[in-house]
Amino acid sequence: MPALASRSPVLPADIHGGLWQAHALAQAPAQVLSTGDAMLDAQLPGGGWPVGGLTEVLQPEGLHAEWRLLLPALARSGSGPVVLAGAPYVPFAPALAAQGLAAHRLLWVCPHSAAERLWATEQALRCAPVDAVVAWLPPGRAGAVRSEQLRRLQMAAAEHHKLLFVVRPERSRHEASPAVLRLLLALPAGLAPDQPGDTLQVELLKRRGPPCTQALALPVRPLRLRLLLAASSGHALDRTAERA
Repeated sequence: MPALASRSPVLPADIHGGLWQAHALAQAPAQVLSTGDAMLDAQLPGGGWPVGGLTEVLQPEGLHAEWRLLLPALARSGSGPVVLAGAPYVPFAPALAAQGLAAHRLLWVCPHSAAERLWATEQALRCAPVDAVVAWLPPGRAGAVRSEQLRRLQMAAAEHHKLLFVVRPERSRHEASPAVLRLLLALPAGLAPDQPGDTLQVELLKRRGPPCTQALALPVRPLRLRLLLAASSGHALDRTAERA
């Protein structure tokens, strides 16, 4: 009986590049859109929000930081409608327009129950002109969502190649989800949701890659506003020095 030929060990460098290795971030197989923050992009597969995939944004009750996180990408998502399904407050169009999201692109729909919001979201994803959809699922028992319902949204986003964000309460983190990306937003320790702060804590709960052990601290204010405030503060200090 012929001896079996000895085989040399397979090295990581020899593995085909299309095969994802769990110790590294996956390369997104489809298009991604930059988050607008280089530090966050560096932690996401492909370097941005997945286009054609479901991204879940979780946050505690009373915190409404989703616009800070999502607005840069929504503003650059194209020229078609951005559908807001069940937004808790009327979008303030002038402020959004000042940061690049034109008012004529906003389409605000107000379904009340979770089932109605899920239906409206799926229909929006199937609408050809739509570039992006953001859906807010209500808290409490009325906001109970099954994994298969979210999977329908994931499949619709993939089929129609749409940017999709679903905003849910923090307690949903312990539920199964087909989302390709899940993030938890929070304020720095000691701050209440209605207190201003300089940073937003972003914890990556799920991504295709190794666990992210530390939350990211992203600036709350956009770069242009930070520069304007810094310049304004500098002028104020100069005037104080002149008076002294």
